[in-house]
Amino acid sequence: MTDALNRPAVVSRISDLIGCTPLFELARTDNGARLLLKLEMFNPTGSAKIRMARQMITDAEERGRLREGGHIIESTSGNTGLGLAVIAAERGYRFTAVVDNHAAADKLRAMKAMGTELVHVDTDMDGEELHTAAREELAEDMARGKDNTFFTEQHNNPSNAVGYYDVGREIAQALDRRVHVLIGAVGTGGGLCGTARELKKTVPRLTVIGVEPKGSIAFGPPAHDYYQSGTGTPEGAGIGLLVDYDLIDEGTKVGDIEAFATARAVARTCGLLIGGSAGGVVHEALARLPELAPDTVIVAFINDGGEKYMDTVFDDDWMTARALLAPAVEAGIEETLTKLRRN
Repeated sequence: MTDALNRPAVVSRISDLIGCTPLFELARTDNGARLLLKLEMFNPTGSAKIRMARQMITDAEERGRLREGGHIIESTSGNTGLGLAVIAAERGYRFTAVVDNHAAADKLRAMKAMGTELVHVDTDMDGEELHTAAREELAEDMARGKDNTFFTEQHNNPSNAVGYYDVGREIAQALDRRVHVLIGAVGTGGGLCGTARELKKTVPRLTVIGVEPKGSIAFGPPAHDYYQSGTGTPEGAGIGLLVDYDLIDEGTKVGDIEAFATARAVARTCGLLIGGSAGGVVHEALARLPELAPDTVIVAFINDGGEKYMDTVFDDDWMTARALLAPAVEAGIEETLTKLRRN
């Protein structure tokens, strides 16, 4: 495998383009505290999750869990499925993605374009709530007892976190280890905790902050439905084994309105499209930035871009129908960003 920190100029596989994603300075205070965004949408498929998709399959091959002509199965809300679709296509595997109606339509179309078989959980289930537990159960049942068939089980697969070690190395290298706070969304836990584990090898005093949607249960109740996709732990789903509370110094929650308003404000202020859960991470980071010590560097892990959410987060009709559109909140965030980007 090509080292992500030393990628060649010419590659022959799409997965060789993974990594080396840029850091973008979103905001700076008068005292020199800076908010940098690790822009993982510059990976193939526009998401960080292709990193762990590659690692899970590579490790399965090395352990003999997958052989030539094998079958990969995963429960996904979209981005993990896109990553696995790429790896399956270039390595000649069959891939089945178990999905629900919460996945963005563009993600489903992209997976299908790469040859993925889409299996939907019971469509009789009510509304637009997350059906993570039902997806996981169906994916596990489909793989059980099948030869050369591998359920990647991203929420409990240690290779998930290992796939993000390069993110920690990239941040340390780019900033010469001058980073003080890492903040990111917590879903499976692999992205934030894998990055933090590797980064703490060279930055032992790093503070790690996990962000989940209000309604998610990784950092405690109350539980309720939420619309941020690809993140959090909904009621009825088990907290993934990769959520390492010993690595996370603080866990916090951001509501859908604030998360989506931030994503929309960033787009209008900077011309940068980020996903809905990434909006939650940026919202929390911006709230903390004025209180940080001089010259503090906070890096926000931005899992994906906003291009996949044109029919949801960036669609006024969709937002209005769900009582999520909040022009006043967006205006306040735009004002904050404008001020902090002038420093």
